[in-house]
Formats: sequence, structure tokens, C-alpha cells
Amino acid sequence: MNDPQPRKIHTTEQPVAVIRERVPMTSLTEFFGRAFGAIMAATQKQGAFPTGPPFARYHGMPSDTVDVEAGFPIAGHFTGTDGVQTSVLPGGDAFEAIHTGPYDTLGETYGAIQQQMQAEGLTPSDSMWEYYLSDPEQEPDPANWQTKVVWPTA
Repeated sequence: MNDPQPRKIHTTEQPVAVIRERVPMTSLTEFFGRAFGAIMAATQKQGAFPTGPPFARYHGMPSDTVDVEAGFPIAGHFTGTDGVQTSVLPGGDAFEAIHTGPYDTLGETYGAIQQQMQAEGLTPSDSMWEYYLSDPEQEPDPANWQTKVVWPTA
């Protein structure tokens, strides 16, 4: 049972390596698999390495398609190559919540964060991201998957 408890946080700017595309919602899983593999290969070639779990950052509200960056927080020197670019997850005030369960129920967690923001008189930004804390290959039961949702305030 997913019962996210949104909490207010302050994020620090985080360098990331990403692939950004506009993707049909129905193709997100394929995009993530392709992007995460390409980013790992590109960063390793340059001696950079992931410092956290894979994430997806959404620009604007998803519809049939979504403007999305998939990537990893990185450390070490990396310059864009092979379609992989450097970017930054911005620092600032945000709300985060841990979602437990399949990805198709993430809307519940976004709703809980949005309610918390409204209760505090805050406006959500048009960009938010998800850290994928569970590896579906290691944890085959979607009911146990954990995703950290981070939604900055405007």
C-alpha cells in the first residue's frame, strides 16, 4: 500500500549526464533502457561514474508525449558525447516523497505532493524528477518498487 508522506526539502545543484528527448508515454520504458545503457557507456569511457540511482526529469506536464531527461547523477570529468549531454538537477526548495508500488500508480504520489504544496500556499514548478531506487531485475515484484519523487516549488 502506497502512503507517501511528502516532506519539504532543499535540494543542492547536482551535475548529471542525460539523454533528453520528447517521448510517447507508451515508449518510456524502452527509452529509459536505451538511455541508461548509453549514458553508462559514455560516462565510463571518460572515467566519470554515477553517484546515485538512475532518474528521469520531466519538463512540463506529460500528455501523450513527454519532454524527458533520463540519466544519472555523476562525479568526475564528463563532456557530452554520443548523444549524452551534461545537465544539472537544480537546487532549491522542493517536496519529496517515496512512492512504493508500480510505476503506473505514481500519479497518487504526485497528487499527495501537489496537495501538500497547495496546503502550504506554494506553486509547483513545471519540472520534476523521479529517482528509481529499485532495480526491477533485482526486485521483480512491482508492489515493492520504490521511487523517490522530487517536485521543486516555483
